[in-house]
Amino acid sequence: MGWAIALHGGAGDIPGDLPPELGELRESCLHRCLDIAIDALNAHKSPLDVVELVVRELENDRHFNAGRGSVLTNNGTVEMEACIMDGSTKNCGAVSGLTTVVNAVSLARLVMEKTPHIYLAFEGAEAFAREQICENNGVETVDSSHFITPQNIERLKQAKAANSVQPISIVDEPPVPNGDSQIGTVGCVAVDSSGNLAAATSTGGLVNKMIGRIGDTPLVGAGTRANKFCAVSCTGKGEEIICATVARDVAALMEYKGLTLKEATDYVIKESTPKGTTGLISVSTTGEVVTPFNTTGVFRACATQDGKTEIGIW
Repeated sequence: MGWAIALHGGAGDIPGDLPPELGELRESCLHRCLDIAIDALNAHKSPLDVVELVVRELENDRHFNAGRGSVLTNNGTVEMEACIMDGSTKNCGAVSGLTTVVNAVSLARLVMEKTPHIYLAFEGAEAFAREQICENNGVETVDSSHFITPQNIERLKQAKAANSVQPISIVDEPPVPNGDSQIGTVGCVAVDSSGNLAAATSTGGLVNKMIGRIGDTPLVGAGTRANKFCAVSCTGKGEEIICATVARDVAALMEYKGLTLKEATDYVIKESTPKGTTGLISVSTTGEVVTPFNTTGVFRACATQDGKTEIGIW
């Protein structure tokens, strides 16, 4: 048994004729984050540290729908959310409704480690972030305009024109004809050589979502889950993932039914969630890695200690 790592940059309707420059930008970031994760695991960093580190990197890349690249609400603002969970202790932390915090995943970890609670949201979460700055706990905040990119202004205009709420679409400046692709949430799961597991997920949510909408990402058991059997991070249409309790069902099928990781994830993706709605990444305590999806594609990468690596979209 050795360590294993998987990360994702969102699932969706990713066309096979996606312009190479759009795919390459995201694949390059996934490759860089995978290298960072491999180095951290080889340096014997804990899985919890590794998933936080990787998700922070993904949050800082504007090409993904989290942190810097977060999509806009119907009011033209950002409301970011994240969750992190330690499989060995089942300790977890989550945040929603963030408007100024650069790395939501790190604030979620501080909720887990510095408060008696699991989940803080909106003004309470922002106030907690300000407290952590005063205590020099590594939280960074910026003016909310930092997160409002030209690409996401254009995405919001398109969604409003279509009168729809939707996952993120890839658009460049100028928009690329036939280059739209639904992508979204970022996440990471890891297991070390001792079988310790962790998961983390972060997102900006849906384009044109209502103010106050909360998706699957910060909900433990829906978009994020880690225990002694597996770690799971989900991506796709949040409402469907919530209804199916995707991450929890994967873990429960392994714990209570004795299914393998592949069997459990295949069942949940094929039988529990509507086609075109869900993708996930997961690792088991024995070092298995799976990245199933029922969407057209998922931006994803994974690696194991025995040298196996994969970076893919479709």
